[in-house]
Amino acid sequence: MTDPTDPPIERLTFDEALAELQRTVAELEAGGQPLERSIALYERGVALHERCARLLAEAELKVQQLVTRAGGALTAIDVRPEDAREAE
Repeated sequence: MTDPTDPPIERLTFDEALAELQRTVAELEAGGQPLERSIALYERGVALHERCARLLAEAELKVQQLVTRAGGALTAIDVRPEDAREAE
């Protein structure tokens, strides 16, 4: 079981999720928790890792989707990772 005051993972920014993931890993590494707590921490850690990976993928996609407009100005195209195509 995680703490009921833990914020929903889907609302965390990358920095918040990464910091919480680091705290979760440290708590798991310290040991001494009951099995149920360790499992809950592990599950939350996996979800936090997935959140960080998803946010990084979105950021990378935004950088990749920068296009040069006339005059050399850059414009970002808002594309979600699931809508992106592989570069050809």
